[in-house]
Amino acid sequence: MPFDAPVDLLTGMPAARFGLYLHFPYCLAKCPYCDFAVAVARQVPEERYASAVLTELDARLALSPGLRDKPLESIFLGGGTPSLWHPRYVSRVLDGIAARLNVSAGAEVSLEGNPERADAERFEGYRAAGVNRLSLGVQSFEPRTLKALGRAHDAEQVERAVELARRARFTVVSMDFIYGVHGQTVAQVEQDARRAVALQPEHLSTYALTVEREVLAVDTPLSKQLKRGELELPSDDDVVTMAATVRQVYGAAGLTRYEVSNHAREGFSSRHNALYWTGGEYLALGVGATGMLLSPEPSRYANLRSPERYLAQVEAGRLPEDSREALGAEELFAERLAMGLRLVSGVDWEAVCERYGQPVEPRRAEVARLVEHGFATLTNGRLALTEKGADVHSAVCARLL
Repeated sequence: MPFDAPVDLLTGMPAARFGLYLHFPYCLAKCPYCDFAVAVARQVPEERYASAVLTELDARLALSPGLRDKPLESIFLGGGTPSLWHPRYVSRVLDGIAARLNVSAGAEVSLEGNPERADAERFEGYRAAGVNRLSLGVQSFEPRTLKALGRAHDAEQVERAVELARRARFTVVSMDFIYGVHGQTVAQVEQDARRAVALQPEHLSTYALTVEREVLAVDTPLSKQLKRGELELPSDDDVVTMAATVRQVYGAAGLTRYEVSNHAREGFSSRHNALYWTGGEYLALGVGATGMLLSPEPSRYANLRSPERYLAQVEAGRLPEDSREALGAEELFAERLAMGLRLVSGVDWEAVCERYGQPVEPRRAEVARLVEHGFATLTNGRLALTEKGADVHSAVCARLL
């Protein structure tokens, strides 16, 4: 059954208000499109890393002791490949978090995993440790697409992973997919979508690689190949058709689009991800993790991206931060409006302006133009992008900001 969750009044979206993201950076191989803080390792320092993230948590709570009393409504273990972490250490970390923070009853606790790392004992261990939401990095069922993305699993392993997750009593299974991949066709994307819904997941996240390319670091293998002209991505028209096909297949199977890239059965949207989209507060632990805290002053911090540097800093008794920035009213406004417009429910844009002291009147004409030209709707003060508007989300936000 889905859990109850607070509803953000500006968007109407069920969302955690305080969450924790924990990054596990280790992988057996690095995907060519990946720009996350990951490290390829055959021998993972599992116990050492578990100790380090709890030590970091202690240091952060020493600086912000008020966080101890806030209801912690979501925990997300992302990566990297968190399913490389033995359940005993996941249990140790989750128990450590519960001993230090006020974890809400029914908190959403998610863990990302790769299908090729699925086994019954491991999944049973994660479930016993308190994980209640499993997110599988599938990306595709099609062998050529998987090869293009550097993925090590096949379709049968995906099906087996979902089966094992159900045996382990996971009531929420989510899967991630990518479309717009070099060599991929609309028909292949449709087949991926149909195979995905046939597994009856509660949640599906599906991202366009053509969008992600814009933020890829120049040193990723895929970005280098694109710059050298060695690969050709699908045309913009094909990518738009792929997106529409995904929405149609998912919607027909009862998975409703609630955010630009996310679909869910009723009651099973991601409360942790919604925390980001609705201006919530989140601690972040581990290599390369980014957190945003609202007290004593709003700020965002990012941890060191090198595992060895991170571990050395923490074990020397120092915060492992690579950067920290204060967030003023304009920065908070820009993020709140842009993230709110990712949601199908939209955002009360005037209330966002008022909350962060930004003028309404200069933007009213632009909102009217967006509605007039079919990029948005305005209902009871809530501005929501249409499918046409969602396809150019960044451009719409730039005009409003």
